[in-house]
Amino acid sequence: MSSTLPKVAWIGLGIMGSPMSENLIKAGYDVTGYTLERDKLDRLAAAGGTAAGSIAEAVRDADVVITMVPASPQVEAVSYGPGGILENARPGALLIDMSSITPQTSIDLAEAASDKGIRVLDAPVSGGEAGAVEAVLSIMVGGDQADFEQAKPVFEALGKTIVLCGPHGSGQTVKAANQLIVAVNIQACAEAVVFLEKSGVDLDAALDVLGGGLAGSTVLTRKKDNFLNRDYKPGFRIDLHHKDMGIVTDAARRVGAALPTGAVVAQLVASLRAQGDGDLDHSALLRAVERLSGTHV
Repeated sequence: MSSTLPKVAWIGLGIMGSPMSENLIKAGYDVTGYTLERDKLDRLAAAGGTAAGSIAEAVRDADVVITMVPASPQVEAVSYGPGGILENARPGALLIDMSSITPQTSIDLAEAASDKGIRVLDAPVSGGEAGAVEAVLSIMVGGDQADFEQAKPVFEALGKTIVLCGPHGSGQTVKAANQLIVAVNIQACAEAVVFLEKSGVDLDAALDVLGGGLAGSTVLTRKKDNFLNRDYKPGFRIDLHHKDMGIVTDAARRVGAALPTGAVVAQLVASLRAQGDGDLDHSALLRAVERLSGTHV
């Protein structure tokens, strides 16, 4: 590993965090990780990283600290308090939160970190598990230009589309818009799948030709096999998309933006979760359409 590259602490090794941290290791970074699951720490160690026994241990000597956890409460839990990042990272460290959380949580974190001499970027991602594995994520960043420039080599090991969107919280605002578009797109695809099948059309052929026209999208390309095979192994869970739809609808209400379609899809996501499908991939919105259409077994 290169001694010229910054030392990285990675907090949160879930579906996204594990492959992302491994891509940093492949790029030559010295990565020390911490998460609650022992098997995820073993996976990091097997990939060439170092497993830490606590957040404090992971971040103590790090130049860059990256968090990738499910939601605002988890970001606050790992950041604040005696055992958290802000109390244990060295002054001058750069904290990059890549979780999907509320814009206000990001703004509050940046303010609290500034008091400790720690710089912060909010940098949520889009692309799902496949994008994380292939290091082709879209990374939307909020924070200061100088910190963004310093972090860019790290981002380039994780994604392909990397954009500074504005001050603290801006990355999270753009991510909320992203999740709105993705949810509505998946819902439209799910409705089309049921419509096509009930009409007796060859679904595989239909999705191929739709993917080549104006109806084509990354969602349709990435989720086509999920739809065809009813394979809902989670790349991005309904539970998390439910959380994200809450973020975008709340944020839109604050600024006075109407989201008529988004509000309906948010309810459909919530309904699917209430029916016990929260651990499934968000392409399982197809199950909800099938239930409404009387075709779900």
